[in-house]
Amino acid sequence: MKLIIVESPRKSRTLKQFLGKDYQFAATLGHIRDLPQKKLGVDIEKDFRPKYVTIPGKRKTIKNLKEQQKKAKQIILGLDMDREGEAIAWHVKNILSLKEKDYDRIVFHEITKQAIEQALKNPRKIDMALVNAQQARRILDRIVGYKLSPFLWRKVMRGLSAGRVQSVAVRLIVEREKEIKAFVSQEYWEIEALLQKLKNGEFKAKLAKKDGKTIPKLGIKSKKEADKIVKDLKGTEYKVINIEKKERKRNPLPPFTTSTLQQEAWQRFRFPAETTMGIAQNLYERGLITYHRSDSLNLSQQSLKAAKKFIITHLGKNYWAGTFKTYKTKAKAAQEAHEAIRPTSPEKVPEKVKIQAGLNDYQSRLYELIWQRFIACQMAQAVFDSTVVDIQAKNYELRATGQILKFDGFLKVYPLKYEETELPSLEVNEILKLIKLIPSQHFTQPPPRYTEATLIKELEKNGIGRPSTYAPIISVIQKRNYIKKNEKKKFEPTEVGVLVSNLLVEHFPKIVDIQFTAKMEEDLDKIAEGKKKWVPVLWEFYTPFEKNLKQKYKEVEKQKPIEKTDKKCPECGAPLLIRFGRFGKFYGCSGFPKCKYTAPIEKSLGIECPQCKKGEIIEKKTKKGKIFYACNQWPKCDFALWDEPTGEKCPKCDSLLVKDKGGKIKCSECDHIEKE
Repeated sequence: MKLIIVESPRKSRTLKQFLGKDYQFAATLGHIRDLPQKKLGVDIEKDFRPKYVTIPGKRKTIKNLKEQQKKAKQIILGLDMDREGEAIAWHVKNILSLKEKDYDRIVFHEITKQAIEQALKNPRKIDMALVNAQQARRILDRIVGYKLSPFLWRKVMRGLSAGRVQSVAVRLIVEREKEIKAFVSQEYWEIEALLQKLKNGEFKAKLAKKDGKTIPKLGIKSKKEADKIVKDLKGTEYKVINIEKKERKRNPLPPFTTSTLQQEAWQRFRFPAETTMGIAQNLYERGLITYHRSDSLNLSQQSLKAAKKFIITHLGKNYWAGTFKTYKTKAKAAQEAHEAIRPTSPEKVPEKVKIQAGLNDYQSRLYELIWQRFIACQMAQAVFDSTVVDIQAKNYELRATGQILKFDGFLKVYPLKYEETELPSLEVNEILKLIKLIPSQHFTQPPPRYTEATLIKELEKNGIGRPSTYAPIISVIQKRNYIKKNEKKKFEPTEVGVLVSNLLVEHFPKIVDIQFTAKMEEDLDKIAEGKKKWVPVLWEFYTPFEKNLKQKYKEVEKQKPIEKTDKKCPECGAPLLIRFGRFGKFYGCSGFPKCKYTAPIEKSLGIECPQCKKGEIIEKKTKKGKIFYACNQWPKCDFALWDEPTGEKCPKCDSLLVKDKGGKIKCSECDHIEKE
């Protein structure tokens, strides 16, 4: 009997479909050994020798592996093909005391019959370069966490923690928030003309030039300037001076990598990165998609031929691109030996797979997205008929643009937003009738806060983290309460996040430096490729880090995040202080620890409670951090709203008007909506 060891029972069940009775399976259920939870677990003086221990709860798993080992003639390590999978394979080898002749290591990018048979024909031994890259990352992160966290406890407060890559992600969000607060909005105006052919066909044209020079975005700065232009444009002749018609082609997007899959799943379905990766893991283990941790855009020749056949057979020859389309990733240090994320077969169409595999709604939606993106990437371009019309009015020029879809191409399978605007048939020198002029006021906007998608994009662009780390990074910094999602699902730093980030930027600039962190990722990649040794890389990092840490323990004064107030403790009468905790500011008694009175700080909106007429509306949070608005006389008064009240009354029923998550002003009770 041959024993194949994999990570999960589901993966085992899929493999059983392709292999005969000669094969048995065992699952590690993820990692089985790691550094200890409550100790550093690294002997720095002995070249960072790790002290691995069995993960709590995995003794039963290890016992099962050893029992299965006794019955097996051959051990095959079929763990995932990335560094984590290689490390798990190495730990299994050590726990089972396997010699080199006692095992084979196989890797496969997809769980299909052909891929598994090919892997079994081409076994190898454990790649220690990959193992050492994973070890180096784990040890680096452990050193930063275990050395910096006590520093934060002593200088700020207990319960804080710092992470090597996570701290950089927090810094990005903190710095974006500073940009938003420092942003000064500028007013600008745009002017459109509603025009008409003399017989029929209304259309809009936008003011573009004055005296032959393009008017920049902020070229019209005030209503006064806009009114002057409107006055100039009234009562003048509007004549077509140029018409340009051409085909505009839109290319399909490349197949998914881990990063782009996470981004698109957020944009379309609002799936957090962690959710996307969990679903993708399930789809991979079912044999429906290729390996879901990849930063490569490569596609196998077999998959390209299968896509071509599917497109021509089911959609028509004109929908195939005409040649195999290949894509090259822009990601730093991408693993080009891997493949992009794709379905294991184009013939596994989403509608059938959903029923046959019994996929739930989340699984079905993500699979369909992956399938569509892969098929579309080998399809023909979408073609639009584009028209640009330039119109002269005195010393001004206006421009009207239109586009009509001529051939949908890849959009037939992978719909993307586009706007169709049809212009009437016009001729050069044709005189047009002015219906009206439409000046509109605008204001420049600050840079947007990060979403899951844009944060992942920024991390990848800067070479921070790798495909397997994006989801854990975002998850960890939220759990630590360094960042939070607001009502619009965008990231904001918490008070604690700002405090910790500012301290690290000031005193440990390299730890949160984007270029330094990206360089460390490059070094880890070179270790994985066998181009660098892991121990010298760790010493290169640790020596200056430890020296700086010792110096900062002496230099940095203990932070005192405490503010005095004129309020008295309701329990003992001592003055109340505003203290700073892991979850932000709160009222604490100055008599602590004798008096343990603690209360949240309430943000009043200055609006009288419409129910009891005694209290005020305050901003509150649920246990899960969701904001709502309620009377401060609770529990005597139970008035509460999910949407923020404006303080104004509804003209229809006299209830409070509120602003919903989309910014609309509406009544909290009736169907009244304020006009914009």
